[in-house]
Amino acid sequence: MSLKILVPIKRVVDYNVKVRVKADNSGVDLANVKMSMNPFDEIAVEEAVRLKEAGVAAEVVAVTCGVTACQETLRAAMAMGADRAILVETDVELQPLAVAKLLKAVCEKEQPGLVVCGKQAIDDDANQTGQMLAALQGWPQATFASKVVIADSKATVTREVDGGLETIAVTLPAVISTDLRLNEPRYATLPNIMKAKKKPLDVLAAASLGVDIAPRLATRSVNEPPKRSAGIRVGDVAQLVDKLKNEAKVI
Repeated sequence: MSLKILVPIKRVVDYNVKVRVKADNSGVDLANVKMSMNPFDEIAVEEAVRLKEAGVAAEVVAVTCGVTACQETLRAAMAMGADRAILVETDVELQPLAVAKLLKAVCEKEQPGLVVCGKQAIDDDANQTGQMLAALQGWPQATFASKVVIADSKATVTREVDGGLETIAVTLPAVISTDLRLNEPRYATLPNIMKAKKKPLDVLAAASLGVDIAPRLATRSVNEPPKRSAGIRVGDVAQLVDKLKNEAKVI
């Protein structure tokens, strides 16, 4: 019962929202857009809470890096069952390496026995932060988890790989990133939403952690994908093969 689980989460454009590109192609338009917790991070929060409910963990701490509005996302995590939250506040554009460095600093303060994070965020699809954090910490990692069992200071993780499923065991402390089939996140009930408002939420200035978070990459242009042309009906297999070969050039 002494295990502390740290769950990094990210505030992203809600997955139901149609993303719009700014008129100058400098990025995605976030004005008056609904924001929510990254879906893969919801799975991570759910798994951490389930481990606590099973008596495996003693505390679940949600953490995010970003602007003040990210506190709403942390409250959502606490409404799901996280015990407390930490906001590393900054208005600098954060890229995966910078986030991993900030999380490393938080890990040094909190000393968690396990970090459970979503495998990727649906805005940049980088799939890098968890792996970078594990490398910076020198911890073992188990990515794309579809099943997690904690026992005897080890995590036995079933991973989704190209060839099917792979089961590995890692010694704690470790980093685990979650895949879609790990669980189905719960809906926060109204009583838990009200309780979450009273749970502790600490705010740390990113500058106070002594981490270089300057962007390493620059976005040159953001464009919507080209619209697909309408399909056509072919008369027979020979015509289909001809068009695939001479027009689509895929065979």
